[in-house]
Amino acid sequence: MPSMKDREETFERKFALDEELKFKAMVRRNKMLGLWAAEKLGKSGDEAEAYAREVVNADFEEAGDDDVFRKVRGDFDAAGVEQSDHQIRRTMDELLSKAVDQVKGG
Repeated sequence: MPSMKDREETFERKFALDEELKFKAMVRRNKMLGLWAAEKLGKSGDEAEAYAREVVNADFEEAGDDDVFRKVRGDFDAAGVEQSDHQIRRTMDELLSKAVDQVKGG
């Protein structure tokens, strides 16, 4: 029978793995969001990749999704891109689901 210490270590390893997968999925989602937004902003190639990195980096400003949302919303507003808040957030949710599937799939 596993000891309490063994169970605790197993739980800690699982928690660390889950957090790592969550982080990887968020980074992947933000990159995909950045590429989606870049297309709407008329960017392509290296310019789109650079913009996607900006979106990924925006997520390190504060906990949660609001920093990423504000980045994309602000850039859309500055460029006159018509996208509702709902559409941006829905795209964020859809891309997160896709990113989670990709991370879990390896």
